[in-house]
Amino acid sequence: MGTDVTLLSPSGLLLALAVALPLAALVLALRRVDRVRAGLRLPAPRGGRERAQGAALAAAVALLALATAQPARTTTEKRQVRTDAQAFLVVDISRSMLAARPGGPTRLARAKAEALELTRSLRNVPLGVATMTDRVLPNLFPTPDGAAVAETVRRAVTAERPPPRDVGVRATTLAALGEAADANLFSARRKLLVVLTDGETRSYAEGATARRLRSARISLVLVHVWRQDERLEPGYRPDPSSRAALEGLAAAAGGAVVSEGDPGALARAARDALGDGPEARRGIEERVMPLAPWAALAALIPLGYVLRRRNVG
Repeated sequence: MGTDVTLLSPSGLLLALAVALPLAALVLALRRVDRVRAGLRLPAPRGGRERAQGAALAAAVALLALATAQPARTTTEKRQVRTDAQAFLVVDISRSMLAARPGGPTRLARAKAEALELTRSLRNVPLGVATMTDRVLPNLFPTPDGAAVAETVRRAVTAERPPPRDVGVRATTLAALGEAADANLFSARRKLLVVLTDGETRSYAEGATARRLRSARISLVLVHVWRQDERLEPGYRPDPSSRAALEGLAAAAGGAVVSEGDPGALARAARDALGDGPEARRGIEERVMPLAPWAALAALIPLGYVLRRRNVG
């Protein structure tokens, strides 16, 4: 394990330079006052209040400049990772996933949030990321690097990018999951597809798709991201049969269906599908703890001293 302190925004230190000249001028002025006082043989003020206030002000500015530079404590360590299991987070990016309640998040946004939550629950399982419309396309192959998985979900998973081969609001076909079974996406014995979709699929051969998944020994967990009162564009109506479509495929493939908004149920379904297995220390996990709030709070101490002395005297 290694620990480093880095500055996320080094340019913030320019704030220190911006006030360095006034502080230097203050120091020179105090020294000049000392020389004049010595020349006139005047006694020095008790307690050295001016110097103390100048030092406190300098400390406050230095701490605020440090906070602006956003210091962070970065810790890296080896992770315990399953050596026999891998999972893909497959997010439906068809146009219907942009449906939402007025002013609310889209289905796609909620699906991505569910995927990000699952990455935290499956920290010991190498995860990959893929998108689905009428085909499944991988964005990231299974890796123990949780930060890379999260970044891929946030940045690479966007609606209709790439677009489906057939244009339409309902472009999804769950048959694409059967095609994914033959695509050599995995390199582990235990394989899992976690599919986040509204289930609004075109007609397809459910039995054939399930057989392909079973033949490839790929477990399946389907997350139903859907609400009845969501709207998209004139003429669009949410499909109330979407849940039944997912349940039919899950039953045929020996998988499970969970509803959105229940991360505990999703994590349990994924872990049940993967079971237990051997682990090894592989990959690197990086944790970043921001220190800027602490530097800003510390700056309040010398600032409080300056203000108190000013009010008192």
